[in-house]
Amino acid sequence: MKKSARTMSWGSSLAFFAFSLIINSMGNVLTIVTSQKIHPAFLGSAYWTAAQNGWNVSFLGGKPGTLSIVFFVVGMLVAILNMVLEHRLDWKRFLGNLAFMVPFSALISIFATAFANILPEAHGWGMDILYVLLNFTGVAFIAIAISIYQRVNIVLHPADDLMQILRFKYFNGNAGIAMWVSYIPPTIIGIVALIVYPDFSNYGLGTIFAFLFQGNITGWADKSIFPKLKHQAISVEN
Repeated sequence: MKKSARTMSWGSSLAFFAFSLIINSMGNVLTIVTSQKIHPAFLGSAYWTAAQNGWNVSFLGGKPGTLSIVFFVVGMLVAILNMVLEHRLDWKRFLGNLAFMVPFSALISIFATAFANILPEAHGWGMDILYVLLNFTGVAFIAIAISIYQRVNIVLHPADDLMQILRFKYFNGNAGIAMWVSYIPPTIIGIVALIVYPDFSNYGLGTIFAFLFQGNITGWADKSIFPKLKHQAISVEN
């Protein structure tokens, strides 16, 4: 297995990584909170986010503070799946996945509390439209963040590392197809959560938007957002 060269300084890499981590966690929470503020619920959140928040509602009562716990545990399980797909025990990569989850889970908790307090309940079609646009913006933030820190490739969110493994090891770099296949685990999580507690408020228009377009937005961002930022130290062949 070969890896592409690392062509940028560690200072620049860390700056891009920090920026992407913030907009990713912000985007995830934005999809959750906007979905919760519209009644009746029809919006839903980003695909992985919807499944994990559904699990939080079904098993932990849906409290904002417990959402970060669900994100961390699911992330750990996906990190194990990544090693299975790589056919090797890559402990450095595994620990990197877990290291990502620590600041990410903390930021999720911070933004969840902040946005829940800042954004009012939606009343009227005008606010509904605004929240739909904010929800879609949250999905776009997630997709752009994935593009940035996949290219930086210091440590990755386990779900995005899963998508990257699928993308370059199995699907010849196609971000859209890799994203769709990587949605199999959250689909299973979401089905189990719905069986335990049939609350569909986490699933809706935003979830469909994320399923259809998030991977393609990531592929677009690779070329259009910080276009001089190239994939660093990526495995390029089996």
